[in-house]
Amino acid sequence: MEPKKTRESFASRLGFILVSAGCAIGIGNVWRFPTVTGENGGGVFVLFYLLFLVIMGIPVLTMELAVGRAGRGSAGMAYKALEPKGSKWHLHGWVCMAGCALLMMYYTTVTGWMVDYFVRFLTGGFEGTGDVEAVFNSALANPGEQVLWMALITAAGFLVCAQGLQSGLERIGKWMMGALILLILVLVAHSFVLDGVGEGLAFYLLPDWDRAMEQGLGNVIMAAMNQSFFTLSLGIGAMEIFGSYMDRRFAL
Repeated sequence: MEPKKTRESFASRLGFILVSAGCAIGIGNVWRFPTVTGENGGGVFVLFYLLFLVIMGIPVLTMELAVGRAGRGSAGMAYKALEPKGSKWHLHGWVCMAGCALLMMYYTTVTGWMVDYFVRFLTGGFEGTGDVEAVFNSALANPGEQVLWMALITAAGFLVCAQGLQSGLERIGKWMMGALILLILVLVAHSFVLDGVGEGLAFYLLPDWDRAMEQGLGNVIMAAMNQSFFTLSLGIGAMEIFGSYMDRRFAL
């Protein structure tokens, strides 16, 4: 009988934090968050958002990490390993795996758009046109181009994962997250020199109960709760997967 293979662990807590943050910090937190916040009353939305992060997000995150670390496997296998005899918790694990697969379809497509835009930027594809939407619609009308970029992104992801956790995902993730943080800081600094920055910040962050009531307080609360789960990538087993690679030396 072959000995059971030891599951690789993150080399450092920083690596785990950055890779996990890389999973969570995406379109929902960089592009969507300011818009949703402004539409739902600015600081009113932020207040409920922070509240849900504390009372729901952090406990659920801790639970998912605990399930992953204890089960030492994917969401599907971890629930199966830990569930009491006769229970059906493993079914939820497979739902999580299906959710991750659907999410991969979404993100590989959107990331393909980003790479396509970057290539067009480098090659002057936007010169002479003030209609960026027309360029985007033109790209969407070309299925072959869409599949090409998505395939390249998928292949790049598999290539990184094939290098292993520490040599691949953790090492590359540190560099990419560092670049993302730098890019965000540059964008933040740039936003402060744009015209109307004061009005923008007021719309974004100052509490506006009238605007919140226009949306409906229940809708604002629901949007804040959804955003808190989106922020931490909860509910689809992603954090359980990362938790399965946590060294037991590190506290949850």
